[in-house]
Amino acid sequence: MDSLTHTVLGACLGQVLAGKKIGKKAMLWGAVANNIPDIDIFTSTWMSQADGLMAHRGFTHSILFALIVSPMLAFLFTSWYKKTTMTFIDWLLIFGTGNFLHIIIDSFTCYGTGWFEPFNHYRVTFNLLFVADPFFTISLLISAIALMILKKNHPARNKWAKGALAICMAYLVMAGVDKYKIDKNTRAQLSEQKIEATDYFTTPTPLNNFLWYIIAKNDTGFFISYQSVFDNDKNLAFTFHSQNRNFLNSLPSDQDLDKLKHFSKDYYVIEKKDSSYFFNDIRFGQISGWNDPTSNFVFRYKLGRDADNDLVIQRGRVEGSGKKALAELWVRMWGK
Repeated sequence: MDSLTHTVLGACLGQVLAGKKIGKKAMLWGAVANNIPDIDIFTSTWMSQADGLMAHRGFTHSILFALIVSPMLAFLFTSWYKKTTMTFIDWLLIFGTGNFLHIIIDSFTCYGTGWFEPFNHYRVTFNLLFVADPFFTISLLISAIALMILKKNHPARNKWAKGALAICMAYLVMAGVDKYKIDKNTRAQLSEQKIEATDYFTTPTPLNNFLWYIIAKNDTGFFISYQSVFDNDKNLAFTFHSQNRNFLNSLPSDQDLDKLKHFSKDYYVIEKKDSSYFFNDIRFGQISGWNDPTSNFVFRYKLGRDADNDLVIQRGRVEGSGKKALAELWVRMWGK
């Protein structure tokens, strides 16, 4: 998830765990704890784009990292805050829940999280939330603002924090129900349309959990569609995208390409434009694809040593984040 979500989630959780003992500082350290795994952002600044993609949500998002770092920080803070009633267990709860909640929440998105690093490079992903979902974050943000305003001994502080956390849990349950419905209809439609798929997955489109992006895979490419949980018509209009693996035969051996293929979990499409080849990790969706099924994919990586691929995913997202695109998304997510 985005840094704002991790921050306000940590602040609310910190209040619940330690607000009565250290006041508003509990919000600060709760927010810090929930952002610790993202220190990998700094280490990836001197890596290639492909290496950075593999490093992000890697070891610092692993169970091993959380098990090592949480007690270390708990020990340090127990030493620093000797004059408070905070114990080692209190600090361990703050940093332990912060680290583990971060890697769990991140695994709900399609990027994938390296829970088992460095022993296994498999990326855990449940495709339940988009990386930034204001519907998930808004109650936490409002609560965090209220907690900053309320005095440290105000009797309603924990009610604000617990209320926001409860709303988030309810939203996650709703997201699970939405995914179940979309998956069930996807399987029915693939069968009805006689599409032989070897695999499929569904994941939310940007900033919501109502309009879903659907990919069904076969040996030569991918069938892509979109569906809102509010759609009256449950028939899916699939658009086929050839994977074009044969294009790879024209390319020299490339370590970045091998890393990208692993990162994409084989959900990629190769495109050739003029004399250039592009690697598309199609898990991240298309730019306003719900309106134009032939639009470019968000993740487009130009293959070649001299290719400029800095912030490639972010560039794609920006293209689809204009006022017009967001207005169209808002309309489409409520169904047709």
